[in-house]
Amino acid sequence: MQRPGNSRAPGPPALVSVILPVHNAEEWLDECLKSVLQQDFEGSMELSVFDDASKDKSMTIIERWKGRLEGAGIAVVIGGHDSPCPRGVGYSKNQAVAQSSGSYLCFLDSVFTSHGPTVIMPTWFCSRAWFSHVGLFDEGGQGVPEDLLFFYEHLRKGGGVVRVDQSLLLYRYHLHAATHSVLETTIWTHRVRFLEERALPYWAAFTIWNAGKQGRRLYRSLTAASQRKVVAFCDVDENKIKKGFYCHEDAQERPKPRVPILHFRTAQPPFVICVKLDLTGGEFEDNLRSLQLREGQDFLHFS
Repeated sequence: MQRPGNSRAPGPPALVSVILPVHNAEEWLDECLKSVLQQDFEGSMELSVFDDASKDKSMTIIERWKGRLEGAGIAVVIGGHDSPCPRGVGYSKNQAVAQSSGSYLCFLDSVFTSHGPTVIMPTWFCSRAWFSHVGLFDEGGQGVPEDLLFFYEHLRKGGGVVRVDQSLLLYRYHLHAATHSVLETTIWTHRVRFLEERALPYWAAFTIWNAGKQGRRLYRSLTAASQRKVVAFCDVDENKIKKGFYCHEDAQERPKPRVPILHFRTAQPPFVICVKLDLTGGEFEDNLRSLQLREGQDFLHFS
């Protein structure tokens, strides 16, 4: 059963609507709502909460905070449903957007909802007009990385990415988060397919930077046509380089493909990089910078 949303106080629409989907979040809601109250944004702001069939005290906590937020000039709109089963984060976000009024949308999860920061950050800020252009979040429910799919559609429709080096949010990871319903293999599959859709068609050949587990996994995950574009792996590990090649044992081709393994300085760009950042004390980053390559043209980060 759908619960009607609270009507907004009369007045002009807010400049920014904070979009908050909630499901059994009583343990974290006080901290979450306190962060809304303590924002240093000086324009008009509203909080749009949609409760996805919570069975705990989430709604009691939200109602308790409603007066404090409105007393600080932050309008609060509350909606939700009390069906036996939750309908998922994508559905809840879409409903919270629909009942909100702001020209800009700032998505705030009371409990983070995907398999780690799937791209760069686990939250979004965009204009309502752009959200409408990109389209709604996927409402497939449990196990669907709705944030990653939204981001990919954003890129397909011409959206860009701007990196902000300042820390702007707290990422909470805990045992009961919905993140655990999204399988790592699901994220991996979406990322590989998007790589093949958006980047690899423009390269006649490329090198995978990492001859280890992740690089080999990427190679095996590619379609046969994309695999044929891989001219080499590259690495800094002398043991891998001395081996000389990687043989794809599961390939249907005969003879089985044998991909050379080279030192990164002798390998040819473009590179698909399967080395995680900030894990080598800066050594990898220094090696990459020394080649004076252009990101997006000469290399892409996959990990």
